[in-house]
Amino acid sequence: MDLAFIPSPSVGVVHLGPIPLRGYAFCIIIGVFVGVWLGNKRWVQRGGRSGTVADIAVWAVPFGLVGGRLYHVITTYEPYFGKDGHPLDAFKVWEGGLGIWGAVALGAVGAWIGCRRRGIALPAYTDALAPGLALGQAIGRWGNWFNQELYGRATDVPWALEISSDPAVGRVGGTYHPTFLYESLWCVGVAVLVIWADKRFRLGHGRVFALYVAAYCAGRAWIEYMRVDEAHHILGMRLNVWTALIVFLLAVAYLVISAKKAPGREAIVEPGAQEEAAAAAGGADAESAKSAKSGKADETATSDESDEGRSDRPGAKVSVAKSAGGEGAGHAVPGDGADAAADAAGGGAKTS
Repeated sequence: MDLAFIPSPSVGVVHLGPIPLRGYAFCIIIGVFVGVWLGNKRWVQRGGRSGTVADIAVWAVPFGLVGGRLYHVITTYEPYFGKDGHPLDAFKVWEGGLGIWGAVALGAVGAWIGCRRRGIALPAYTDALAPGLALGQAIGRWGNWFNQELYGRATDVPWALEISSDPAVGRVGGTYHPTFLYESLWCVGVAVLVIWADKRFRLGHGRVFALYVAAYCAGRAWIEYMRVDEAHHILGMRLNVWTALIVFLLAVAYLVISAKKAPGREAIVEPGAQEEAAAAAGGADAESAKSAKSGKADETATSDESDEGRSDRPGAKVSVAKSAGGEGAGHAVPGDGADAAADAAGGGAKTS
């Protein structure tokens, strides 16, 4: 008896009139936005301009989607170009089927083009983007939940994923390991690891990205081993397991070699960005100082105006003398207020 399980959505698409709203597409789109948002924050922290990550993503994201689809179609060509295949289905991205290996590889080509147009080094850009990529993958994996695909072996654990039967696609109902959930949680852990390591060791020159790739591959290898969907095998292992192992070794090699050839972190990641930030900060400081000086001048003027009514000022003493003795008292030397009044009273007014 199953005590608990994770239910699958009854449908993966909701129709808003004639417009289909697909859960898989939503997950991919949200993942992209989260990745770009976090990447932008990290880029600004490292001395870059806000908005640069999004500008380059305009190149990277389309290339990544094309690369991911190409990898899937090439490595799983039977439904599209095999016997009784449907070639046009290769364009139906919303039905699932994006290979992360192709997405990252061709996405990097798009990012390289965008970086060249902005005069930015690709390794610095990928370092800023790496944790966002991991979080984007964590969100995107939930698209497999909506499509009821890429699950693991049958199991009766409490967190098993319920899959409904669908003879049209050869899907057998039951409860299976939710490998989409395993990979999603693993990607969250990778993002946390990469952010921590970057702060702790001040990684640079592409090593943050290499750490993300190595950590992801380490998890993908065992998660891939659990899956039961059709895949090509080489020497008894699934193709994606071999891919994960090879890419893992390449990432570790890059980490070691890069640390020796270019230790530390880049001082400048985007030409002119730090100067603009300093100029903007200087302008803000100058405006603040100007406002403070203006406020002080206004305070002084207000103080002077309030002092005009005080009788202990020299001008007030002369006025008192004039009132007591007439015009002739106007030449009295200001002194104590009472003495000035007495002198003016004794002198009287001069006649011609």
